[in-house]
Amino acid sequence: MSTIAITGAARGIGEAIARELASRGHRLLLGDLDPSVVDLAGTLGSVGGVLDVTSDTSYDAWWALVDHVDVLVNNAGVMWVGRYDEEPEATARAQFDVNFHGVVRGTRLAVARGTKTVVTVASAASYVAPAGEATYAATKHAVHGWMKAVRQELRGSGVQLCLVMPTVVETELAAGTSAGGVPLLQPIDVARAVADVIARPRFETFVPARVSVLARLLAVLPQRGRDLAYRRLVPDQLRSGDAQRRAEYEARFRG
Repeated sequence: MSTIAITGAARGIGEAIARELASRGHRLLLGDLDPSVVDLAGTLGSVGGVLDVTSDTSYDAWWALVDHVDVLVNNAGVMWVGRYDEEPEATARAQFDVNFHGVVRGTRLAVARGTKTVVTVASAASYVAPAGEATYAATKHAVHGWMKAVRQELRGSGVQLCLVMPTVVETELAAGTSAGGVPLLQPIDVARAVADVIARPRFETFVPARVSVLARLLAVLPQRGRDLAYRRLVPDQLRSGDAQRRAEYEARFRG
């Protein structure tokens, strides 16, 4: 079985991915800013260490905990919800540091060390941009564009780049947000998709799969039809979100 490294593995989607991959017999390297990731790794018979995805030094120390990594799962992410003109600049920067530059850093370091598969947990927000998630959606659009370009650069190298793009998942990151016109997902839904992509790599995977139809439809509809589809299917977090339910999470990730 493969040795798989997972960032942001202490809770939520990352923890679900770790448990799913462990159940399939893979060896794991788990990382997170939260030191409880070491305890989780212990319960799964895996290796774990504190990881700051915004630091090359932290990445190097974490990577050195195992001999090699066959697959990297870029999962660490943060999200702020609110009006674009009320978002603190430091908060916007933190989202790009983790969601975009953290993915770039992890991918670059992994490929340089011989890792052949990189799976990034992106978001349906790589294609759509819900009101109230302007910067978050921008980071996911950036990841999608960067991966498309790098995938072309790596063509013929044997390296597989894969994106898993879920809709809203019931996690701490998404607390107080609306799922819009699609069902609210559970972390295990994403975990199974990630495990399946590792087994059979492909560049784009939507969760649920039918969202791919919506994404393609929005790309070809005239603007009036696109606006109507947005109102009916894409969540408006300014109107539907619950800021009080997000307060504890957002205070923590902003430090």
